[in-house]
Formats: sequence, structure tokens, C-alpha cells
Amino acid sequence: MKKIKAYKRVLLKLSGEALQGRQNYGIDPRVVDSIALQLKEIKDRGVELAVVIGGGNIFRGLEAASRGMDRSTADYMGMLATVINGMALQDALERKGVFTRVLTAITMEALAEPYIRRRAIRHLEKGRIVILAGGTGNPYFTTDTTAALRAIELGAEVILKATKVDGIYSADPKAVKDAKRFTRLRYMDVLKKKLKVMDATAISLCMDNNLPIIVFDLLKHGNIERVVSGQNIGTIVTN
Repeated sequence: MKKIKAYKRVLLKLSGEALQGRQNYGIDPRVVDSIALQLKEIKDRGVELAVVIGGGNIFRGLEAASRGMDRSTADYMGMLATVINGMALQDALERKGVFTRVLTAITMEALAEPYIRRRAIRHLEKGRIVILAGGTGNPYFTTDTTAALRAIELGAEVILKATKVDGIYSADPKAVKDAKRFTRLRYMDVLKKKLKVMDATAISLCMDNNLPIIVFDLLKHGNIERVVSGQNIGTIVTN
């Protein structure tokens, strides 16, 4: 029996740390391969998929800036880290026979296509997975904000925020044993409670454009497919 897909076009937000697995730094090829397999599974079901990827497993601009580096320089370095991650994910997908395009907000034609909205939409319509790297191309903006901006531009129906925990909690569940997990929240709840889901700019963009966010556990294999199928996992943030 064919599984039902709840969404036609989605944007998946992956942190750079998701690619490092249990390592303290860098890229774990086995983890990238596992993620690629999950992406292939939902792409094969006809879901149009864009991926915004972070770079924190290689370089964190905000952290470098807090240690004295010029903030703009640090952020640009972080953007370059997202391109490295995007290329690693593209390689894993293409080894599985999935047509993929990396589009970057910073022009680097020897490595990837420049981000052009209409081109990205055309790739999605042709069934290619579109990996969006380089952030917004501007310092002071996070990849969370990039995810919200690109999802709105590309007409995605939902942002899937893949994390290492199974939803949004009232506090860090690793540090607070009785932290409460929410199944549903409003955007204003996230902002008022200062819950660490996405930054305030990203949440505000989603709220203004009524774009749902689903936060779920990436580490459990098959969860991306479960979310796309409309199964009630993780935490959903809506109006």
C-alpha cells in the first residue's frame, strides 16, 4: 500500500552538527549517507525537497566573533562551511542516483550554481533535490533565517527542523529531567518563552507568512518520511 504524503513541497533545515554524528568536529560519512538515504526515500515518493544546511560542525561565526574576530568575516567563513557540507550531502545523494543541485547565495560557479529563485523552483519541479548553501549571502543572518526566507520564496508548505531531540521542550531535556515536551505551540509562545527553536527573526518570518515549523528527531531513521506522511511526531509551531 502506497503511503500518503501530507506535503508536496517541503524545506528541510539541517544543522551542520547533524553531519558530524558522534564526532566532535567535521563530517561523518556514515551519518551523511544515512541522511541521504532518508532524503531519497521521500524524494522517490514525489515530494519536492529543498534543504538548507548549516556549518556549525566546521566553523561557527558567532562563536569566533565572541572571541574577537570581526563578525562579518566570521559569518562569511561560516557560510563557506555550509558549502562544504552541501557538497558532501550532494555527493552522498548522487551516489544513490538522486539528481541534486547545490545553489549558493555567494557566487562560486566552479563549485555550485548561484541561488536564483526561479531556477531553484524549476529544479524542484523537475524532481531534483535542491541544497541551499551559503546562508543568505549576508553576515548577521543565521541559517535558521535562511531556511524561513527560502521556504517562503520557494513556496514550501512547511519547514522541517531536524534536531537531536524529539521536539521542543520547556528546557534542555539533557540538563533538566522534568522538562516538558510540547506537541503544539504558537509562534508567539515560542517568542515569549524564548524557546530555542529557531532565532526570533526566523520565527517572525514564519509567523507573518503563516508557515508551519515541525521540530523532530533526525537521529531516528525514517522520521523524515514519517513527518512528510503527516504522522504526529515532534512539535509543530503554527498560528
